Amino acid sequence: MRLLLVEDDNHVAAALSAILSRHGFEVTHARSGEEALQALLPDSGAPFGVVLLDLGLPDQDGFEVCGKIRKRTATPVIMVTARADVRSRIHGLNLGADDYVVKPYDTMELLARIHAVSRRTAAHDPGHGAEEGPDGPHPPLRLGPVTIELPTRQVSVNGTTVSLTRKEFDLLALLAQRPGVVFRREQIISEVWRTSWEGTGRTLEVHIASLRSKLRMPALIETVRGVGYRLVAPAC
Repeated sequence: MRLLLVEDDNHVAAALSAILSRHGFEVTHARSGEEALQALLPDSGAPFGVVLLDLGLPDQDGFEVCGKIRKRTATPVIMVTARADVRSRIHGLNLGADDYVVKPYDTMELLARIHAVSRRTAAHDPGHGAEEGPDGPHPPLRLGPVTIELPTRQVSVNGTTVSLTRKEFDLLALLAQRPGVVFRREQIISEVWRTSWEGTGRTLEVHIASLRSKLRMPALIETVRGVGYRLVAPAC
């Protein structure tokens, strides 16, 4: 897999590139936001499988770069940064990042996240037909003012489209297919992140918070303390 590493610290980039190369990745190193955007141009070669994006870049903020990347390509973006506050996490995910890893991180953790994002991207490629049921395309899920189109992966509230990241949509669709049913945290992580890795738990909380904010319906997803989450179908 080709991987674009956007990191202005050459020492950090060299060490991480060496590790990634040993695990079979073909790494391209971009030292600035502009270099990253140029590397992602259609005529720059074979497409990248994942972008690892540092936020502290010399020419422009990493959040700005993420927004520009998302406008021109669906390539998965994993933000890798020292900014650990929840607000930064939610902002990054709202901009279209597929995951958010806080420095310092364990290398095996980062590799696990890269592979998880890659699997989800492949599974949701239109050519896989994963959204079609045995009797044809799934009908829309309607939960009060919320409409979820599984085949097109679109969500609207009162007719207004809401932009969600891949994982946000997967999480919402999972809960919405069985309203009122409590999904254990471990079950959600297994279904959406395709892993049993415990470190994903914090990411799940961030995605729940982001969904509540984007849908402007905080009560739609209820936290069942000590167990997990469930979707509370609103009144029509």
